[in-house]
Amino acid sequence: MKIAFVSDAVYPYNKGGKEKRLYEFSVRLSKMGHEVHIYSMKWWEGPNVKTENGVQLHGICKYRPLYKDERRSISEAIIFAFACFKLIGADFEIADVDQMPYFPLYSMWIVCQLRGKKMFATWNEVWGRDYWAEYMGNRVNGRISYLIERFSVLLPNTVISISPHTTQRLVNILNCKRPIIEVACGLNFSQISKIQPADNKSDIIYAGRLLKHKRVDLLIRAVAKLKATGQIVTCIIVGEGPERKRLENLVAQLGLEKQIAFHDFYANHEDVFALMKAAKVFASPSEREGFGIVVVEANACGKPVVANLAPANASKDLIQHGVNGFLFEQTVDALAVAITNGLDQALQLGAKCLSSARKYDWGKL
Repeated sequence: MKIAFVSDAVYPYNKGGKEKRLYEFSVRLSKMGHEVHIYSMKWWEGPNVKTENGVQLHGICKYRPLYKDERRSISEAIIFAFACFKLIGADFEIADVDQMPYFPLYSMWIVCQLRGKKMFATWNEVWGRDYWAEYMGNRVNGRISYLIERFSVLLPNTVISISPHTTQRLVNILNCKRPIIEVACGLNFSQISKIQPADNKSDIIYAGRLLKHKRVDLLIRAVAKLKATGQIVTCIIVGEGPERKRLENLVAQLGLEKQIAFHDFYANHEDVFALMKAAKVFASPSEREGFGIVVVEANACGKPVVANLAPANASKDLIQHGVNGFLFEQTVDALAVAITNGLDQALQLGAKCLSSARKYDWGKL
């Protein structure tokens, strides 16, 4: 088949869970004999169209930053949505459109209607009315944004959900009536197993984008809390994003420069796995995730994960408390306790973490 994936961000140029998921799917579909195209912003130098790992990447508009200050850029979303009309002349049989940032769903719906093609939409997470009001800063803008999300779920022929958590929110919050297919995120377990630990050891590691809802500030304050009680731990934070400067300032403010180190994203994802293997515990303080593949990756490195019990966080569903990690209520004290439990039991939980991660190997999904 000729498959068109539509996403404004693409791996490895932007490193996030949904980008990595699309990369893994597209490469595997190509190896199965399908002709796979990804239509995105042009994140790279050179020609607008190029082939990587058997997948054709199309830059349909100039790159624009995904974020403006701490929020998703509305202008970027609109410009990319208009660029999607270029697919009217593209050769594809079905299209799979990333739900974020919503506007491309509307333009691609028009394209697919004109072309007589089926449109799928991959839903990574559901925001809902309350979170939109908080995110946009006022009730009116939040209401408008929620309606855009609410009506966008009516557009695809079929919705692809990445987790039972997301499926439940699609039905309960967005009242989705379209057919929903659950396709989980996965990993290459055997490849991760071969990676050796890095020389740079730490007690705790976080890896992911530095956004407000990731609650990395909670992790930093938990490290300070442990220090105040006489427990000195080291922490590595791997990631980039609009929160980076604020988080660095918080580390300086709390006098944790010798305990917490920041690293940019690595060009080779295996370097992150090596750092995970050199740590004792992986911290996932995020309050909102549609799945949380990095949690499974940390387990595949043999590390227990401390995960937030926030209602909108699907990562908590990946953790069995005391087996492959520890769950905590969203407070500094609770996170500090979870980290302590993780450090104390890291070695004895290693085998259970590996067993949990094996279920998400691509060969078993």
